[in-house]
Amino acid sequence: MRYKNQYRLVSHLLVILLLLSFLMVPAYSQKPYRVGTTSASFLEIGVGSDGNAMGDAFVSIPGKLSSIYWNPAGLAFLNHNEVLFMYQPWLIDISTTSAAAALNLPRIGIIAAGIAHVGYGEEEVTTMEYQDGTGEIYTANDYCFTLSYSRKLAQWFAFGASLKYINSQIWHTSASAVATDLGVIVSTGFFAPSKRHEAGLRIGMSIANYGTKMRYDGMDLLFPIDILPDEDGNYSAVQGQFKPQGWELPLIFRIGASLSPITSRFGRLTLAADAIHPNNNAESVNLGAELELNLPGMGKLAFRTGYKSLFMPDSEFGMTYGGGLQLNLMQNVAVKVDYAFKPIGLLGNTHSYTVGVQF
Repeated sequence: MRYKNQYRLVSHLLVILLLLSFLMVPAYSQKPYRVGTTSASFLEIGVGSDGNAMGDAFVSIPGKLSSIYWNPAGLAFLNHNEVLFMYQPWLIDISTTSAAAALNLPRIGIIAAGIAHVGYGEEEVTTMEYQDGTGEIYTANDYCFTLSYSRKLAQWFAFGASLKYINSQIWHTSASAVATDLGVIVSTGFFAPSKRHEAGLRIGMSIANYGTKMRYDGMDLLFPIDILPDEDGNYSAVQGQFKPQGWELPLIFRIGASLSPITSRFGRLTLAADAIHPNNNAESVNLGAELELNLPGMGKLAFRTGYKSLFMPDSEFGMTYGGGLQLNLMQNVAVKVDYAFKPIGLLGNTHSYTVGVQF
């Protein structure tokens, strides 16, 4: 009876997911796309070299700390504590760094925290009067602080939620917002080889960055204004302030599935596909694959590849590549090193480096 109810629930979920897919179809043809109409675009940069190497097809992949970005429900499948650090040189000398930590609390769930930072470097301040520079230097930085909770309600079903605080700073001007991520993963057991339920079809779904708008404010928006420039004797330097409008966050809806058609004591092959529905661009599909080889007495070796933004008009993304190595040490401690290579067409190539420790 338990399995009957389980598969009945799974079938209902599949129907719901199919209905959502049909609802997404009319939006696919809507033009023009809302490119450039959201703030905090750094929230669209993937966290974790494993997901980046698999073409960002990671919403249904369980048991990875980088799921704190892709789908918080994936954290529920962690069976250990873990910390992760990522460095990703981005385009035109922009640097992206992130860190995350997860604590496995038996009978409670997984609690995780993360921070992401994007630094835009230093720039010289110029004005109309001092076009060669005033001698001052300004910087711009973006931050995202995340607190996540995830838990299995059953061996085949997990949910997760994240609360985010987002902050953007440009010299003396800043903006902030609060957002939430929600996600689920269902392990159906369908198509599982050798009756290994955990290697069967997994379905994941998440919605990211659902929150408040960002509106910049600060002393850099203060300017003296002459309200009557053609009259003498009035106040010619009234303190005025620009009031920018609020901008939405990049809301991202992900739905995907993954499967491990080959599973043995030597390793595992995992295939994944995600459908992406953002509020600031066209829909697209991400594809990914991972070949994980067991190294007896040592750890694991992984090779990954994928394709990002398939079917997106005028996309600069394409094939992605990467790999990783996990070395098992004494007392259930393991060290993980991952790398991803993601070309972005005319904009150049990006690399991401991740180091993690399990304990």
